[in-house]
Amino acid sequence: MDGTFKAPPRTVGFLGSALFPVNGMVGAGIFALPAVLAAAVGSFAPWMLLIGGLLFMPLALVYAWLAARFEHSGGPVLYGEAAFGRFVGFQAGWGRYASNIVTAAANTHVMVTYLAALFPWLEQVQGLAVAVLLALFVAINLAGMRSAVGTLGVMTAIKIGPLLLLVIAALFAGDPAISFALPQFGQVESVILLTFYAFMGFENLTETAGEVKDAKRNIPRALVSMVAAVSVLYVLVIWAYLAIAPSAADDNALAGAARAVMGDWGAVMIVIAAAFSIGANNLGSGTSLPRLTYGMAERGMLPRWFMMVDERRGTPRNSILFYGVFAILFGLWEGFEVLAVAGTMVRLVTYLICCAALPVLERREGALNPLHLAASLFAIVVSIWVATHADMRALAIFAAIVAGGTLLYFVAARETAAVPRAPDPR
Repeated sequence: MDGTFKAPPRTVGFLGSALFPVNGMVGAGIFALPAVLAAAVGSFAPWMLLIGGLLFMPLALVYAWLAARFEHSGGPVLYGEAAFGRFVGFQAGWGRYASNIVTAAANTHVMVTYLAALFPWLEQVQGLAVAVLLALFVAINLAGMRSAVGTLGVMTAIKIGPLLLLVIAALFAGDPAISFALPQFGQVESVILLTFYAFMGFENLTETAGEVKDAKRNIPRALVSMVAAVSVLYVLVIWAYLAIAPSAADDNALAGAARAVMGDWGAVMIVIAAAFSIGANNLGSGTSLPRLTYGMAERGMLPRWFMMVDERRGTPRNSILFYGVFAILFGLWEGFEVLAVAGTMVRLVTYLICCAALPVLERREGALNPLHLAASLFAIVVSIWVATHADMRALAIFAAIVAGGTLLYFVAARETAAVPRAPDPR
């Protein structure tokens, strides 16, 4: 199969681009959050998700304003580089990439666990099943961006449909007028982190900008509208869970709620939705992150090998294969879970770099916007507050990820010293 360094074609419109933030945010968390939040703050749980969405919106706006300035693939890499130089830009991209490549393996294990509830024999071959599923996602991505977006669309419908049916069922079979009681502040503080984490992953669309039509317009619209839409979805699903009030003995909170109002078939429907939700989350990451390494190679931060594009399908072939192979290796390594502990911490560093980049770029251009500055500062404060809750193990793994990325950066810098820099991506 021949390859080329020609840029992939722009084939994704607004609707296709909206699938990336939706699937970045809606993964396994929504199937576990209802019971956790209900136990912590009771009937205030739906409002907690609304608060989480409001806290997250300034960060989404910062990304939207940054995305309106760039049209190439790379997302945080481009933002960090433009404001602070290549090394900071590399760290912003490397942190996101390193955490997600491990998370892909961890999430696929969870996906297989859900499927094992319907097909018990999967428990006996879990490692092999994880490898096969990850290889399937790689094959879909190698087939082309249209193939990946089309599959994402189908998987999104399969996972969102049952959740909406559960909400409708709660209207008729539950108690819509759930009680309302304000929780103690300490309770709110302990779970606000969960609500913040529920929205992480929205930014994966920025990494595929080079293949989005009218990227400077469609990406900002998709980011902000989908964060708002997912906020509403979360509120409705948790309201439905409280309205139905299933037995606390159910391991899968939403499956128990569905069983209470729709019978066993409802529980099966939610289990399938959970498996497809995790799978779509992984497929979305497997589509966006290879475009991130493509953008890093385009900027001379990684070897040009990552820029190889399949002439026939227009996909960054080598970047996709690299991501898939290492995700499969982590999936076969039983001790990989501990590495995922630092994933959120690393993501927060990426957020901090991007939030700081916007006012720096605007000030440099002599057009500092007060609203943009306020949103950036708010997002920075919230991100730092969340980061203070990381434990020492997460910090140690985070340091190791940064050190490993730094080593790769300097190796790539020596290899690409003679290669001309890519043009300004804006």
